[in-house]
Amino acid sequence: MTTPSPTTTPTPSSPPTVAELEEQERRLVLPHFTYDDAWRLGTLLVDLARERGAPVAIDIRRGGQQLFHAALPGSTPDNDAWIDRKRRVVERYGCASYLVGARFRAKGTTFEESSRLDPDVYAAHGGAFPIAVEGAGVIGTVVVSGLPQVQDHALVVEALERFAGSGTD
Repeated sequence: MTTPSPTTTPTPSSPPTVAELEEQERRLVLPHFTYDDAWRLGTLLVDLARERGAPVAIDIRRGGQQLFHAALPGSTPDNDAWIDRKRRVVERYGCASYLVGARFRAKGTTFEESSRLDPDVYAAHGGAFPIAVEGAGVIGTVVVSGLPQVQDHALVVEALERFAGSGTD
């Protein structure tokens, strides 16, 4: 049996700007988010990652409850630790972990230098995105870990775009 050669999520030609990241969040607000929606979004992410041979772990939570988790071949327990650290940034700031880091970089500093938060607990690296619902705001998180941060972020955004466009009603 021949194993397909691994590929990864296409890397944008340049990292997204703060304005582009903020626009993604404005655009990716869902009409609702149920247990079944978590399953559909999670399996979509798994399918996208498998197509690309991406060695990622995926986590979806609503409030404090984990609704979906998958670890694909090549991922490690370190990916779960990164998931927790990136998720905490979304929970604290209410926006994507990559956006939080980008805002610090735009000010000429880093999250680690200026947030006053323990970097062993919080990581403003790409891959964690808020699950926002119309009329309710941020109700959860979707997180990917295992690729470079721009690619982790891009994979989550691609999945959310497809999910939102698939008629989740």
